[in-house]
Amino acid sequence: MTAQTDRTLLQTIEILAEAAPEEGFSLREIFDRLDESAFGAGLFLLALPCCIPFLYGVPQVVALPMLALAFQMVIGREEPWLPAKLAARKIDRKGLTQMARGGRKWFGWIEAIIRPRLSVITGRRSERVIGAFLFLFCASILVPLPMTNTVPGMAVAVTAFGLMQKDGLAVIGGSILGICWVGALIAGAFLGLNVITHISTAVFGS
Repeated sequence: MTAQTDRTLLQTIEILAEAAPEEGFSLREIFDRLDESAFGAGLFLLALPCCIPFLYGVPQVVALPMLALAFQMVIGREEPWLPAKLAARKIDRKGLTQMARGGRKWFGWIEAIIRPRLSVITGRRSERVIGAFLFLFCASILVPLPMTNTVPGMAVAVTAFGLMQKDGLAVIGGSILGICWVGALIAGAFLGLNVITHISTAVFGS
């Protein structure tokens, strides 16, 4: 982090939730308060609500901004930027509190084991490739089916945290999780299409 180096990102999010007014903060205000310019921190923060089962509303708020950040990684932008309409989206205090608690519950362990390693994976040359994977994972969050945000949200969060901490092993682990998820979605779509085709053929004929 570029500021408050004595605090971890999870601690900063917890403090942010405690300080939030009832109406919460806009995404721009949250990014400014984090004082963090890295794509990893922004994507990790936005992925948190997607990782929490049965948290509705907030994942829909953050999905498009996540796509925007991942796309900027693909095109090689050095610092994250959000369009005004996306930056103005708000997360209320309740949502921020759930994010902070969920972040501590699901990712508190990662702070103890993550460390710089396999730096070639987190270098500038690799960042565009990682951004392409993250874009794919973020896009899968928009699939309009129940519980489709949790697994890709975790994949984005682990990958983003690895990027932020220069841990190539975490980036690989998060990417594998996301690739498996997207593969499962595609396989499920093909299976569903085949079932529908067989049913329609049986009912209406060839």
